[in-house]
Amino acid sequence: HGRLDYVDLAPAYRRFPRFPMISISHSQKRGLPDANWIATIHHGIPVDAYQPTYDPSPEEPYLAFLGRLSRDKRPDRAIDIARRSGLKLKLAAKIGDDDRAYFHDEIEALIDGDRVDYVGEIAEDEKAAFLGNAAGLLFPIDWPEPFGLAPIEAMACGTPVIAWNCGALPEIIDQGVTGFAVDAVDEAVAAMPALLELDRRQVRAVFEKRFSVTRMARDYLAAYMRLIGIREAKAS
Repeated sequence: HGRLDYVDLAPAYRRFPRFPMISISHSQKRGLPDANWIATIHHGIPVDAYQPTYDPSPEEPYLAFLGRLSRDKRPDRAIDIARRSGLKLKLAAKIGDDDRAYFHDEIEALIDGDRVDYVGEIAEDEKAAFLGNAAGLLFPIDWPEPFGLAPIEAMACGTPVIAWNCGALPEIIDQGVTGFAVDAVDEAVAAMPALLELDRRQVRAVFEKRFSVTRMARDYLAAYMRLIGIREAKAS
C-alpha cells in the first residue's frame, strides 16, 4: 500500500516475476513498471460509515485539513490557501515524533487559534462531523501518495476537495465535479469560488459509485477469478 519507487525495490521484484500484484492506483505502478500487475483497484470505504452533509451550517465556514502535520503533507500550503481565500482553516492532525521539529520550526507560529485553528488528532467517530461541516478539504501533499483515504472520506460526507496534482490524486478527483487537482497555491486559490459552488449531492453520488467498499470487493473478486482462470488454463 506504500510507494514503490524506492531504488532497492525494483531488483527485488524482478527476482519474482511470477508473483501477481494488484496496485491501489495507476500512479503506484510507475515505480515498478516491470512487475506482474494484474489489476488496479482503488480503495473503498463503507457507504454508511459517513453520512453526507448537504447543508453544512457551522457558525463560520471553514476549510479542513486532515492528516499528519508533516513536511510531505504540506500544512503550510493549506494555511496559505485558506488565508488567501479569506476562509478559516481547521487542522485535525497527528504530530508524530519524527514531525515535532518540523511543526515547532515551521508550522506552530502560523497557528493563531482563530483563523488557523489546530484541533488536534480526532477519533474516527469525529471525522464525519469535521469533514461534513467543512466547505472543502485541502489535501496539498508533496509526495507521490499511492492513494490517500482522506479525500474519499470527505467525498463520502459530500465535501469537495482541493488536492495537489500529485501521485494518485488526479485519479481520485473528478475535476470540477468532486473538486480540483491543482499544481500551485495560486491555482488552488483561484479554484476556491468554484469549489464552494459544487453540488455536494453529486460529490456523494460519485463517492458511492467509485469508492464504496462493495465496488472494491467486487473488483478484487473479479481479479482473483481472472487469476484462477489463468492458472486453470495453464494447468489444462
